Amino acid sequence: MERNSRIFVAGHRGLVGSAIVRRLVEAGHSDLVLRGRDELDLTDQAAVRAFFDREKIDYVILAAAKVGGILANDRFGGDFIRDNLLIQTNVIDAAWRAGVRKLLFLGSSCLYPKFAEQPLKEEALLTGPLEPTNKPYAIAKIAGITQCQAYRRQYGFNAICAMPSNLYGPGDHFDPEGSHAIPGMIRRFHDAKMERAPSVTLWGTGTPRREFLYVDDMADACLHLMERYDGEDIINVGPGEDIAIGDLARLIRGVVGYEGALTQDLSKPDGHPRKLMDVSRLFATGWRPKVGLEEGLRRTYGWFLENAAPPAPKATIGNATGEAAE
Repeated sequence: MERNSRIFVAGHRGLVGSAIVRRLVEAGHSDLVLRGRDELDLTDQAAVRAFFDREKIDYVILAAAKVGGILANDRFGGDFIRDNLLIQTNVIDAAWRAGVRKLLFLGSSCLYPKFAEQPLKEEALLTGPLEPTNKPYAIAKIAGITQCQAYRRQYGFNAICAMPSNLYGPGDHFDPEGSHAIPGMIRRFHDAKMERAPSVTLWGTGTPRREFLYVDDMADACLHLMERYDGEDIINVGPGEDIAIGDLARLIRGVVGYEGALTQDLSKPDGHPRKLMDVSRLFATGWRPKVGLEEGLRRTYGWFLENAAPPAPKATIGNATGEAAE
């Protein structure tokens, strides 16, 4: 991408989108096209087509999506599949029609089969049953990947697809009812600390293992792929290391400084038993993450204290899967 390229970051106010904007600005890109939901409804086909016809976009990074953890996916599955299908179908099709030079579509590690062999290789997609707790979201995003691949084959559209691991960092959503694992834990441990609660409860057994990538590293990987990758195959993006949810909870408890007990609610679901991705394809292109987990957690908690730290009444941790952020 040239410095003067016109770049549309869809979902620029979300966790991933805002990090991508920061990285683009840092790299010297100045012609960024940014639209909030109040300015452009990506579920409205006519509005999206008119936008692309008018704005003459060169490159698209599609980071807009409806996302959430286990609780949100369970309660609002209809919203997840409808909104994501509409967003990605409209943007990918309109971008191709308008002559966009390249598009990056973001999937998620949760799209892989629940019991796929670990670490997850890109070839494992669609080889087995999905995790039931996020099936509507996963099916929608798999459809987006398939659309990108089909448009490449039929129309020659240069669309690439990245599969991020669980993401976290500044700009995340810390809603105790609908957030992912790390922001949910940060919020609940912080609230418990402020309220001097004697304990905080972790959903499930604490044994599932997850891979977490700091969002600014994800943004850096996105720019790297836009510059250096043009293949049809999906490509995993992550650090290549995972951690048990229980160990993650203890790590976050230490970062927050909460000294109470950690208990478990075994009646709650665990989700995927493990999600570690094989990132050898990405690493072979020369990219590596820069921010380790503990350092990323400290940065994230610092951002939370400055931007999103009002108290909440409950102190229960939900073990959530980390889909791509909007």
